[in-house]
Amino acid sequence: MEYARQYKLEKFIAVGTVCAYPKFAPIPFKESDLWNGYPEETNAPYGLAKKMMLVQAQAYREQYGFNAIFLLPVNLYGPGDNFDPETSHVIPALVRKCVDAKEAGLEKITLWGDGSPTREFLYVEDAANGIALATERYGGSEPVNLGTGKEITIRDLATMIADEVGFGGKIAWDATKPNGQPRRCLDVSRAKESFGFAAKTSLREGIKNTIAWYRSHRD
Repeated sequence: MEYARQYKLEKFIAVGTVCAYPKFAPIPFKESDLWNGYPEETNAPYGLAKKMMLVQAQAYREQYGFNAIFLLPVNLYGPGDNFDPETSHVIPALVRKCVDAKEAGLEKITLWGDGSPTREFLYVEDAANGIALATERYGGSEPVNLGTGKEITIRDLATMIADEVGFGGKIAWDATKPNGQPRRCLDVSRAKESFGFAAKTSLREGIKNTIAWYRSHRD
């Protein structure tokens, strides 16, 4: 951001994260709640680092007239995602686990937690469109959520992915593992009002596309 200022960039788009929100923020998460508590512990270092980008953007706007905007996307997924079992996020991890289990003929898969937390997911093409619209149309200092405004439990998500993959085995839950933040769901009204963004891809459609991409690109 400092180099962008030095080279007099016309606009800087900082992409934050839903992990910046407080652990027990009211549902749906409103941008005004961003500072009303500490993030969920396992995400806090990442979320706080991202939140400092907002502080820097607002400070640069005030001190230098630097046009930096700050976007807060929810969990992203879609074709081209990271499917590495050691580092992948929830949707690609579940896709890989279900595809591998089906092909191996397994009768059961085991997932972390108890399946009760909720998450909101934004398809990669919708995210790209939202960022492009904000780049073209938004010039404010306040952060803006990017999402669908719809949450799903991890249990229901796992069932949906298993159904789309065709895995008919049992889904077991290891409650000794952490659940993470209890709920995540964004208020997406500011993005709609400020630059006309609304997600178009349903979760099931996006998951179908993600599974198809993974199956055709595994090698």
